[in-house]
Amino acid sequence: MLDILLTQAPTPIATPSVDYPAVLPVLIVFGAACVSVLVEAFAAKRSRFGIQVGLSLLAIIGAGVALIVYATGNAPAAGVTTFSKSISIDRPALFLWGTLLALAFGAVLLISDRVVEPGGALVAQAGIRPGTVQDRAQTATVMQTEVFPLTLFALGGMMAFCAANDLLTMFIALEVLSLPLYLMCGLARRRRLLSQEAAVKYFLLGAFSSAFFLYGLALLYGYANSVKLGDIANAAAGSDRSDTLLFAGLGLLVVGLLFKGSVGPFHTWTPDVYQGAPTPVTAFMAACTKVAAFGGILRVLSVAFSSTSWEWRGVLWAVAIISMVIGAVLGLTQTDVKRMVAYSSIAHAGFLLVGAIAMTKDGLSSTLFYLLAYGFTTLAAFGVISLVRDSSGEATHLSAWAGLAKRSPLVAGVFTFLLLALAGIPLTSGFVGKFVVFSAALSDGMAPLVVVALVFSAVAAFFYLRVIVLMYFSEPAADGPSVSVPGFGTGTAIFLGTGVTLVLGLVPAFALGWAGSGGFAF
Repeated sequence: MLDILLTQAPTPIATPSVDYPAVLPVLIVFGAACVSVLVEAFAAKRSRFGIQVGLSLLAIIGAGVALIVYATGNAPAAGVTTFSKSISIDRPALFLWGTLLALAFGAVLLISDRVVEPGGALVAQAGIRPGTVQDRAQTATVMQTEVFPLTLFALGGMMAFCAANDLLTMFIALEVLSLPLYLMCGLARRRRLLSQEAAVKYFLLGAFSSAFFLYGLALLYGYANSVKLGDIANAAAGSDRSDTLLFAGLGLLVVGLLFKGSVGPFHTWTPDVYQGAPTPVTAFMAACTKVAAFGGILRVLSVAFSSTSWEWRGVLWAVAIISMVIGAVLGLTQTDVKRMVAYSSIAHAGFLLVGAIAMTKDGLSSTLFYLLAYGFTTLAAFGVISLVRDSSGEATHLSAWAGLAKRSPLVAGVFTFLLLALAGIPLTSGFVGKFVVFSAALSDGMAPLVVVALVFSAVAAFFYLRVIVLMYFSEPAADGPSVSVPGFGTGTAIFLGTGVTLVLGLVPAFALGWAGSGGFAF
């Protein structure tokens, strides 16, 4: 018997096929992140900054070129799945990847700026106290460069997350995108205790998100005997198993995703994180994390649970309304600009959820467009916020913005335009985004939810207009803050975000056409 076993040929292990042209953008980002870690280990300290900035920007541009070549070349209209069907590269995934790469390009420019704040916004050694001899010496030399590999790893995780075709891959991508962000939040050069507090709170928030997601994944595996979204959809469409596992797993899974998307009432500590993190990092999180989170929400709801939408749609109606109420009402009470934008993001998460619930082709395309528009507006807004400074650093209290138009009409004008875009005023991308999302919801029979959304859009517009009135119709304080001249990185990021906000408001057809060019593959 032993001789027979020894002479028997072993069963060959099937090697999963990989569509390298399809996944090349993600491979470039992760590959550059690994090289960036080696640069930190072996490059001379004074040369690291230039190498890391160049490598990060080159990787993002290279990934973007690979994406364009694939999308305009041999990319199947129906999409492809690869890595044993764990990654799905379809039209929504390509749109989300392009959005993430463009936003990350602007975010890296913000992070790399050393003109607005000498030495950069990120501290090189957390143990150095502000104002000491060591702090001044560190400020005069180089900024912390570990942030660049962290940014690339987070970006790669976001790209994998919104293209994941099974829940286990999605969970791993969730951790890859989250862990670098926890570290990045605690690296502020000034207000370090506040920054480190924000990092701890974000870590705890992310831990809750991951725990809910993983528990929901386990229940859904018990129900469908698979973690693939397509298999879960087939089991949900017709199975003799108890629906208790299905809906309990769905509930926990969606709660984990809503935590990551900062959707109320799962927004706990989001304003604290926005306020405490370095402003360039806040811009990266606010723009890119929202895109990745809602990309995952759209894929999970559309692919795995579309057949059970009548059971869970009412619950998400309530969640969307609560998010809009929290964002709009509590935003009115804020006296800090960064916290105000944080509550604005919670309200916008409610508007995005309206499009995600629609479960139609128009609902998908309108939500993708909204993510693109919101991301660039938010990126530029935080770039402007970083320019208003006093002796202690950024002046984010609203009183410091009084009479800003008299000190710097250009900065006040740009910020006014961005605030009007967030409010959804015509001729901006914000107006087009809300219009297409609400139109898709109306077409899907959600008129009451659209009415509620319109009401809270008007409420949220009040605190945007309050800042505009404060900048133009108040007298600046004699010892008020100054407006820094932006460096190349910050200036380019603001120009990019403002330009896209204007273009998408005037000629949105191209972006809308790309967003609606296809559905999810699984």
